[in-house]
Amino acid sequence: MIVLGRVVAPFGVKGWVRVHPFGDDPLSWKQMPQWWLGTDPEGGQWLPYTLKECKEHGKGDIIATFEEVPDRTAAEAVAGLYVAAPREALPEPGEDEFYWSDLIGLDVQNASGVMLGKVSALMSTGAHDVLQVQDGDVERLIPFVASYVTAVDKVNRLIQVEWEADW
Repeated sequence: MIVLGRVVAPFGVKGWVRVHPFGDDPLSWKQMPQWWLGTDPEGGQWLPYTLKECKEHGKGDIIATFEEVPDRTAAEAVAGLYVAAPREALPEPGEDEFYWSDLIGLDVQNASGVMLGKVSALMSTGAHDVLQVQDGDVERLIPFVASYVTAVDKVNRLIQVEWEADW
C-alpha cells in the first residue's frame, strides 16, 4: 500500500472529512473509486472506503466523503486514519513526478561520486519535500528541489544530488 495522506478531522455535519495529502496532486485521487483507510502506515490493516466526492479545500488540503461515512459521528471515527491505495490503483505520475514510496530505498550520490546513503523517508515542510538520507548513524536532510536533486533514476535506484558529505 502507498500512503497518500491522513484524515485530519471531520468537516461539517454530513460526513465529510478533511485530508492532509502527502503529495502535490491529491485531486488526481478522484480517479480511484476506492480509498483505503488504516491506523498504521507501516503495514497495518487497510479497509476500503467508497469515494463519493473529493475536492480541494484551503491551502493544500482536500475534503472527501465516503459511502461508509454518512455523518459527523462516522467522520469523527475515521479522523487520524491514514489514506492509502495499492500502487496499481494510483494514477501514473507525470514526467519528473514521483510517489514518495518510489524514492524510499534509493541510493543517493553526490556530483563527486560520493555515496551519501539511502533515502529512508521523506517529509513535507510546507515549502517543499525533504529527502531523509540515512548513512549508518548519519542522517542528511536534502531538499527535494531541482537545485539540489539533479536526477532520479528509478531503474538504477539512484538519486544524483548537488550536496556535499559534510553539509
